[in-house]
Amino acid sequence: MNRAADNIRVLATSMVEKAKSGHPGGAMGGADFVNVLYSQFLITDPDDPTWFARDRFFLDPGHMSPMLYSVLALMGNYTMDELAQFRQWDSATPGHPELHVERGVENTSGPLGQGHTMAVGCAIAEQFLHARFGDVVSHKTYAFISDGGIQEEISQGAGRIAGHLGLHNLIMFYDSNGVQLSTDVKDVDCEDVAAKYRAWHWNVLEIDGNNPSAIQEALDQALAEKERPTLIIGHTVMGKGAVTSDGNKFEGKCSTHGQPLSAAGADFAATIRNLGGNPDAPFEIWDDVKRLYAERKNELKAIVAERKCRYEEWKTSHPEKAKLLISYLSGAAPEINWERIEQKPNSATRNASATVLSELAKNIGNMIVSSADLANSDKTDGFLKQTHPLKKGDFSGAFLQAGVSELTMASVMNGIALHGGVICACGTFFVFSDYMKPAVRLAALMELPVKYIWTHDAFRVGEDGPTHEPVEQEAQIRLMEELHNVSGHPSMLVLRPADAVETTVAWKMAMENTKTPTALILSRQNIKDLPSISGSRYAEALNSAKGAYVVVDCPTPDVILIIGVR
Repeated sequence: MNRAADNIRVLATSMVEKAKSGHPGGAMGGADFVNVLYSQFLITDPDDPTWFARDRFFLDPGHMSPMLYSVLALMGNYTMDELAQFRQWDSATPGHPELHVERGVENTSGPLGQGHTMAVGCAIAEQFLHARFGDVVSHKTYAFISDGGIQEEISQGAGRIAGHLGLHNLIMFYDSNGVQLSTDVKDVDCEDVAAKYRAWHWNVLEIDGNNPSAIQEALDQALAEKERPTLIIGHTVMGKGAVTSDGNKFEGKCSTHGQPLSAAGADFAATIRNLGGNPDAPFEIWDDVKRLYAERKNELKAIVAERKCRYEEWKTSHPEKAKLLISYLSGAAPEINWERIEQKPNSATRNASATVLSELAKNIGNMIVSSADLANSDKTDGFLKQTHPLKKGDFSGAFLQAGVSELTMASVMNGIALHGGVICACGTFFVFSDYMKPAVRLAALMELPVKYIWTHDAFRVGEDGPTHEPVEQEAQIRLMEELHNVSGHPSMLVLRPADAVETTVAWKMAMENTKTPTALILSRQNIKDLPSISGSRYAEALNSAKGAYVVVDCPTPDVILIIGVR
């Protein structure tokens, strides 16, 4: 077991050294945990990496990507040549991991704090589906967080929500090595992390994070926990195994965090030899490590075969539920009779949105809507009134009360979307989209179809004053729409309907957009309906999907005024 962890350390260190850039120290310290997790606990399908009931692993500190790529290489998901191309142009191993489920990368990570918050969302989605389909969809969600992730403010919201909901299917390893990029943790932080998470009703375990036996025992305890999420605080050693040219230890050094070992003060060749590798050919998987992971691969095939057999039996016994589950997992847009949604004339578009949400709640069984403590103001309560909130021990509802935590809420939505099988939307005031922007950006990068319900869209919020009046926010969000994603499409769909019926059409477009995030920017104040020339305002409003359309024609205008709005 120690040999395999050392193999991960050698590969991770060599990736950074060859690239002359990266973060080797944390990867060296965290290698023991990921080795135990992947070689003994994480259940995935070697022949079908997208299997819906697989366990998920969410990496929070994206800079520790060499650790992730290395253990995935032991699993057979990356070649040695691909590891050697770490951080290079068009490489399969970018400096921070980018979503690639087929490779075993469950989330894009980099901005600290968001990775483990997405894991919370994934765990919520699993519990939501379990409440509807039972054990056939059950799995565990694992997360890996660093000192920096613990310090990020978003960890407050993630920890609170996970504990409040009793997400016992969530297991998080805290790589507590006492060192961060530019200083030691003791210089910036003296909090009792264990007490903090216990206060949030987590099951907290503290161990030697470089001891494989202790890690195994902690994971066993975490798997047995049925009431709370588990935090395993693993006290690890930054740069574990690093030495100088004369063989002296060079561990626990801040310098090894964010640069190659040779630049940090350690000796690369001596370190590789110390760990059991060959500095002249460091990119190799040792024979005994190959055998360890080959045995695990065979074990996984047997475990998955048995799980899939039970799934087939369940399908036979529950044909209607099976059909429903398959439809949910397909990610296809639900069928809604949009034209039959009746809107109140001349209403605020936030109210029109509430009317639509009420219909969605009645007709879509796999949708979760959330609000950051503004449901009765952003009118997501149109959805809430047709269901009830998610709560510990009861995930039969479909509304997530996120509390006052906009960034956490948005990141949780990303995790729900990443899990699959669940449609998600969240709401708050448009001015607070500023709080959400980092998670919205990751949703755009990962091409996740999260729906954002942003209300109070203009200076007309009135007595709330300038702090609540969005001015520059729309320009920021529309800029994201102008930027194209890696698939060549606009990174986001941004919709600001002109009246109530256009709001129905905007929601239609949002639900049919299964490839990118959608922003619905809605008014607080009542808006006069646009005139209907054909007699069918809905049919006319459908033209808004084109970007613009003629409301009232004027064959012989006196003036043609062209206004640019993009």
